[in-house]
Amino acid sequence: MLKIIVDEHIAFGDVAFGQFGEIHLLPAAKITAAILGDADALIVRSTVRVDERLLKNSTIQFVGTATIGTDHIDTSFLKSAGITFANAAGCNADAVAEHVFAAIAQLAIERGMQLGELTIGVIGVGNVGSRVVRLAQACGLQVLKNDPPLERRQAGENFIELDALMQADIITLHVPLIRSGQDQTFHLFAAGRLAKLREDVLLINTCRGAVIDNTALLRWKKEHAGAALVLDVWENEPDIDVDLLRHTDIATPHIAGYSLEGKANGTKIIHDIFCRHFDFTPDWVPRLPEVEQPNLTIRADAGIENALYEALTPISGLKKTDARMRLLYEFTPEQRMELFNEMRKGYPLRREFFNYTLRLEPMNINLALMLNTFRFQLAY
Repeated sequence: MLKIIVDEHIAFGDVAFGQFGEIHLLPAAKITAAILGDADALIVRSTVRVDERLLKNSTIQFVGTATIGTDHIDTSFLKSAGITFANAAGCNADAVAEHVFAAIAQLAIERGMQLGELTIGVIGVGNVGSRVVRLAQACGLQVLKNDPPLERRQAGENFIELDALMQADIITLHVPLIRSGQDQTFHLFAAGRLAKLREDVLLINTCRGAVIDNTALLRWKKEHAGAALVLDVWENEPDIDVDLLRHTDIATPHIAGYSLEGKANGTKIIHDIFCRHFDFTPDWVPRLPEVEQPNLTIRADAGIENALYEALTPISGLKKTDARMRLLYEFTPEQRMELFNEMRKGYPLRREFFNYTLRLEPMNINLALMLNTFRFQLAY
């Protein structure tokens, strides 16, 4: 019988893996070398650092992370130790893209932006970035793309150099955190690159906090009041810079990908790879509850920006989440770290757009086609 250690906050972790052996659901802080000594498999989130220190005296054969990112995993060690590794690439890509456009819609209304007149720079055009590109094009935004690794594999895809993208009206980051080498993204946006941005840019980061030098970003933002910042990720989480928080227009606690569908997808991906490794039949399928209020009516005669705002705002919960982040001002650094983690753990998982049906009043076929690109159902 297998001994399987699973982070207790992994959605459906008990039912997805419990059938295969002795399962231990534990908080991240209690996933230690001692508990892993005689275990066969470890299933984690980004809150557990998996490396030689954790695993060197264990019998672990399989490590899975129900996340896209792998910067918390020492993949070189796992390979050298012969431990099979799997991540859930693409599991919450739709959720992150939807979060990005909920933020764009909110700021478009607040700042009087006309999306059809603007340029968006998408840095990183993988699972998430490619979805952002598709939605941006549907909204009439001019799209600029930068992704050197992908460009090397797909010549002729109209990629541009990063510095040539700096004058875009909106810039959104969707790259993994890579600390060295040809494709280093650690502090990809340091002081020098930030200085090349438009003074009224909308800068969005939903990938990893350290892709932007947060100290340099704060200095830059204090000098560029007309710019807007949307930050879901922060350097040194959960010990985030509260001064930077004060200068951020929309702030969230690393939850851009936290949809129920994204969580279920992540568990399903790891479950299936786990089954292949241990020679089980991957027959578990997550069953999600129906959305309680799936029908929305929106105005279709007030422009794309208003339609997006009315459709996306009730679903995204951005304003409530941002308001909770502002509570961090009132606490000590130690309390802030605890509260940041609690906000992530207790975040009420939103549902993705395909669960909702929109009624446009009056009907506008072009707007309906655009919203259908966001995977909404349309009532005709």
